[in-house]
Amino acid sequence: MRDVYEILKEKNIELPAPPPKGGIYTPVQEMGDKFLYCSGCSPAIGDSNVIGKLGKDLTVEDGQKAAYQCVLNLLANLHDKTGDLNKIRRFVKVLAFVNSTDDFTEQPQVVNGGSQLLKELFGEEAGVPARTAIGTNALPGGIACEIEVLVELK
Repeated sequence: MRDVYEILKEKNIELPAPPPKGGIYTPVQEMGDKFLYCSGCSPAIGDSNVIGKLGKDLTVEDGQKAAYQCVLNLLANLHDKTGDLNKIRRFVKVLAFVNSTDDFTEQPQVVNGGSQLLKELFGEEAGVPARTAIGTNALPGGIACEIEVLVELK
């Protein structure tokens, strides 16, 4: 597997600072010595955020941007916890919540915005985990998407 930081540099992607906690929880929780469970992250990075409801205020492309930014925040938390994203063997599970109207059914396409980034950075085998994309009627602060992950370490 190629160095994740080299790929980030080639793609001109900068990891943000780990997002501030929005409650009483642990951003990344160890499970044994091989697994890390990451609390859900929003798309808020600095002054950039994606607020609104898919199927009403936002397009699928807007939602994909939100999912992409959620994954960047998750990677920031994982980097903060491990010190090196290259320690990740594979992403095991992605659970994504999409703020959407009752008749919006394209949650998987929205979440692809984040999944594509994982695939590009970690490859097909390590970066394409099992996944669930759920529509919900509301998310904290009106954010468009929230994503959590489970990763296995080398």
